[in-house]
Amino acid sequence: GCNPLAETGRSKLQNQRAVLNQQILKAVRMRAGAENLLRATTNNKVREQVLLELSFVNSDLQILKEELEGLNISVEVYQNAEETFSIPLVPLGLKETKDVDFTLPLKDFILEHYSEDSSEYEDEIADLMDLRQACRTPSRDEAGIEMLISYFLQLGYVENRFFPPTRHIGVLFTWYDSFTGVPVCQQNLLLEKASVLFNIGALYTQIGTRCNRQTQAGLENAVDAFQKAAGVLSYLKETFTHTPSYDMSPAMLNVLVKMMLAQARECVFEQIGLSGIRNEFFTLVKMTQEVAKVGEVYMLVNTAMNQEPVKENIPYSWSKLAQIKSDHYKALAHYFIATILCDHELQPSDDKDQQEKALSQLYDYVPEGLMVLAVLKDKVQRKQLGKAHLRKAIVYHEEALRVCGLCKKLRNIEVLQEVLTAAHKRSLLKYAQQETEDDFLSLIQAPDILPKTEHKIETIAPQFSKVKVKDFFHKLGPLTVFSAKQRWTAPRTIRLHREAGELGFSLKGGSPVQVYCLDPVCSAASAGLKEGDYIVSIDGMDCKWLGVNEVLEKFKSVGKQPMELDVISCQDTAASLHSKSATYSMGMQKTYSLICLAMDEDKIDQTKKAPLKLPFLSWGTKNRQKAASTLCLPSAVAGSSQIKKKLSPFTLLNTESSLY
Repeated sequence: GCNPLAETGRSKLQNQRAVLNQQILKAVRMRAGAENLLRATTNNKVREQVLLELSFVNSDLQILKEELEGLNISVEVYQNAEETFSIPLVPLGLKETKDVDFTLPLKDFILEHYSEDSSEYEDEIADLMDLRQACRTPSRDEAGIEMLISYFLQLGYVENRFFPPTRHIGVLFTWYDSFTGVPVCQQNLLLEKASVLFNIGALYTQIGTRCNRQTQAGLENAVDAFQKAAGVLSYLKETFTHTPSYDMSPAMLNVLVKMMLAQARECVFEQIGLSGIRNEFFTLVKMTQEVAKVGEVYMLVNTAMNQEPVKENIPYSWSKLAQIKSDHYKALAHYFIATILCDHELQPSDDKDQQEKALSQLYDYVPEGLMVLAVLKDKVQRKQLGKAHLRKAIVYHEEALRVCGLCKKLRNIEVLQEVLTAAHKRSLLKYAQQETEDDFLSLIQAPDILPKTEHKIETIAPQFSKVKVKDFFHKLGPLTVFSAKQRWTAPRTIRLHREAGELGFSLKGGSPVQVYCLDPVCSAASAGLKEGDYIVSIDGMDCKWLGVNEVLEKFKSVGKQPMELDVISCQDTAASLHSKSATYSMGMQKTYSLICLAMDEDKIDQTKKAPLKLPFLSWGTKNRQKAASTLCLPSAVAGSSQIKKKLSPFTLLNTESSLY
């Protein structure tokens, strides 16, 4: 990974994000204590003081959230260093996490479950921890993506090796919400995997915003990066359907996917017009349809951002930027069609049928009393309709400037103001050139423009198979046999004497080999060998990865000398439970989660058993009422009814799973 102490703009933002996360954690813990005291006391004077304290903490949390939103809209840091005259693109910030020490839990599990000397795996555990630490500061290029994917794939091996489906091993993962800054802590590896996936998507967005949008290659790379980001986030939404964090909820991920595809569409439009837009009829028709498509997708993004429950947590400035871009590109569409009508008169050499067909495709309807062919032939009608489009373009430009001026964060982005102002002035100048004394007679309203595109933009699914990784814990043996789901006896040593050159048993299977057709009266059976045993070593030499032929060769090399076999037997295991994953409550209010906040940051009480939690799979009114516990953040109201039994809005599907 990158040097975490490097004084780059991006590292400074991430460091500020980490500091804000800690401040939010402290404020939310204070709130939790105040709410507990409010429920416990009956003294009116104490209740008044607590309510005053709660109001202060609530305002403090709101200020911290606004500061975090400011980091999320600090888009200038992520843009290309070259001077550009383009509207900034929005990247996602990386999720922050706390250090995780795998050493003791994994060493204990290796000793207990695999009956091996755990000290032999210290280097492998250190490699895993080093890789995780490096993933906290990935480089903003393909190497950083590859490193995050390699850790994600390595987690698949770790999950199968060390995380049994029936219990936890004591590894606690803490990740901070990218939008609210609230931590989520679980002993569930699925939280770790989902968060790494989110960061892969976020890093793709940062790569996309960094591309040079003044070159063809840069725009192609930007389009590719945003499509891959959308693919990773879509994969996260479909694969991890019950993530406990707001930023990884299905509704939020759906909005983020739409936003990334919209930014890819914006880059495609810039790519088409990079070499310049010729003032030619059919070229302008094509550009009108393409830019109208950009305006449409941003309108859909803005609509999605203003839906519950996303509206409460999406940065306000993101929603306003989507609205600004929608208005801006709709204005450009009307400007282009106005240019078609005002600058291009139908000439005898022109193909009027083709022009009529092209112009007709731009409209769902034409104003009453007008025909497309008549407009093309009549100079007055062309001018009137063209000016109507210019008026509509000016209205959209003014609305974009108005919204930009009302948003404090966007108002400070100079290049955004410059682009919007330049486009507005251009439309005003064009309108002034067409102005005549009889304008008051023109009452035509410009019709809406139908969006159309020849360029398909879709998600690109993550290609994990292209990144080759080696299981750090390869020495434990083949994963299909030596996994956390299988339970084994401790290795038994069998001293084997050949009888007339015969072993007294056969071997089968891949690696490791399995004892088959054991003669019950042979010396091996007398020494304790059992049908179905797996041979893991021969005379102290590990053979977990050896096949039947290789093991037989070792037997032959020993000759008639006695040999020692280490064997293990598979124990019966209980039926595996459902995969554990946290449930996200779609019906909860705009709140900060208090997951894990009652726990001390550095100490985990391993002796206490978590109470059984009911599955939270229904979104009915009854469950929403149950979810309104202290783990939500409603404003405390004096005299509120006490709820005897409270359920966390984030519960695990598995009733034996503990969630902090």
